Amino acid sequence: MLILKGNTPRWIIFLIDVFICIFSIVLSYLLRFNFTMPEGSFHDIIYVTSYVLLIRIISFFIGKTYSGIIRYTSSKDAQRIFTVISIGSIFLCITNLGTFYYDAFYFIPFSVIIIDYMATVFIMIATRTVVKVVYFELKNPNKQKTNVLIYGAGEAGIIAKRTLDRDAGTKYKVLGFIDDDANKAGKKLEDVGIYPYEKLEYLLKDNTIAHVIISIQDMPKAKKQDIVEKCFPYNAKVLNVPPVTTWINGALSFKQIKKINIEELLGRELIKLDTEKIKKQLLNKVVLVTGAAGSIGSEIVRQIVRFNPKKVILLDQAESPLYEIELELLEKTMNCEIEVVMGDIRNKDRMDNMFSTFLPEVIYHAAAYKHVPMMENNPSEAILTNVLGTKNMADLSVKYKVKEFVMVSTDKAVNPTNVMGASKRIAEIYIQSINKTSTTKFITTRFGNVLGSNGSVIPRFKKQIDNGGPVTITHPEITRYFMTIPEACQLVLEAGAMGQGGEIFIFDMGKSVKIVDLAKKMIRLSGLTIDRDIQIIYTGLRPGEKLYEELLNDQENTLPTYHSQIMIAKVMEYNLKEVSANINQLVKLFNEQNNEKIVEKMKEIVPEFKSNNSIFEKLDK
Repeated sequence: MLILKGNTPRWIIFLIDVFICIFSIVLSYLLRFNFTMPEGSFHDIIYVTSYVLLIRIISFFIGKTYSGIIRYTSSKDAQRIFTVISIGSIFLCITNLGTFYYDAFYFIPFSVIIIDYMATVFIMIATRTVVKVVYFELKNPNKQKTNVLIYGAGEAGIIAKRTLDRDAGTKYKVLGFIDDDANKAGKKLEDVGIYPYEKLEYLLKDNTIAHVIISIQDMPKAKKQDIVEKCFPYNAKVLNVPPVTTWINGALSFKQIKKINIEELLGRELIKLDTEKIKKQLLNKVVLVTGAAGSIGSEIVRQIVRFNPKKVILLDQAESPLYEIELELLEKTMNCEIEVVMGDIRNKDRMDNMFSTFLPEVIYHAAAYKHVPMMENNPSEAILTNVLGTKNMADLSVKYKVKEFVMVSTDKAVNPTNVMGASKRIAEIYIQSINKTSTTKFITTRFGNVLGSNGSVIPRFKKQIDNGGPVTITHPEITRYFMTIPEACQLVLEAGAMGQGGEIFIFDMGKSVKIVDLAKKMIRLSGLTIDRDIQIIYTGLRPGEKLYEELLNDQENTLPTYHSQIMIAKVMEYNLKEVSANINQLVKLFNEQNNEKIVEKMKEIVPEFKSNNSIFEKLDK
């Protein structure tokens, strides 16, 4: 099977092209004279053929038509052949006009030039295409190929098909295109049928489809979810063509077509931001982000730099993650300075030095301990970071006349059932109280779980699935609200820009998601079968954990804002002097290292704090 071995030498391809040119010119003469050559024309044909051949050889050398690998012939190769032959034929026409001008005769009949041009282009492209088809068929016959469907019969769909043909043609066969445009149904695109969306299940049922590739950019989440649901019963994996901006040198590679991930299904449609308002808030400002190495803080930084602040200060105590985000930012082109500060928000002297050195004007406070079971076992650390750390940053903001302070809180602060949620609620109370006596605008944002954040359920499930299971869930009925990291951070910026001070903004988290359904979907997206490839086991609720999260206290209500996904919570207000005294007493309990006393004081400050599945439940009785 010589065709399957190595690449054909260039000189052989060149000789074949020369032979095609000889064949084409002779054929052109025969067709021109109906296969009856006039007497004495033999010598003319010899001269003409030699001249045409000389022109073609020169143009082949200049255009490098013989340099491509035949079995990977693409539209660009065909375009090159068309261009080279066209230029050569135009030169022959010019020669003809020259001979007619000087001697009143045409060296080559124009009809011969036209026939030769069409025959040469057709035969050169056709031979390459035939070799390509034969090669791929011998390499991997159709019956051994994996069937795929491409969703979207537009330009992106064609590019996806050509990418498959070029990069993975030996493995995959495009069985059809699926498109929502009813006018395209029944037609063919590159010899592949186009089917309406209603036929998707029929195709999946009647054929063994390995992949459904979504080529449409910015497809609605609901539609993408529906496609995935239809593919699950037939074990067809759904793949995504990435955005054009990520293509390498403007060309799509097969390896860039990736499996759809759970975040794409749970995330909602793009948020429309009031970019002018955010830009006005941040333009040429010195902005401080605490917890800048964390998943939320780092994304806030990524989004802030787009609005051209004067300087962005990245504050965190986690050395390696802070170094990584610094390297990431240094690789980007930005119109602002980046200052990286290692420091602990619990150390007021260190923070005071940082404030006096850089004089921040806008602060996004994302630094916090957030893991419920960890804080349930370490209440003293929770109050030092989430309460004292926040108080330090707020007090220094007042001292150094910061314009705006935006705190990132959590839905676990609503009717808290654990130490972590209660510590964040105390921080909220202090932030809202200090706003009354300060020129600094203190704003709180409150939202639920963030997809893909450090320690969240999504990365944990992915790791468990990669390791072959089991996937562990605390309770079959547990539900959570979810947001993507960019979505949450965009809303933080928007809320910060619209805030007048003292508000607790809550975000529209959409519908709560049952964690077991989330796990099942992730297992299926990995191409695995539940209870055969991966087992799901229930481990029981962890200390402080509750089945359902809330975004508002029972006694709270909300006010709308101009943004449909942001609301203002109406909450009970506290006296700053009283709150400060309670927090100071709470922080002093750290030295005793008595967890019960600490939690008891927290319950005194936050009466709605009722422990759940925790050793501290006895304090509620």
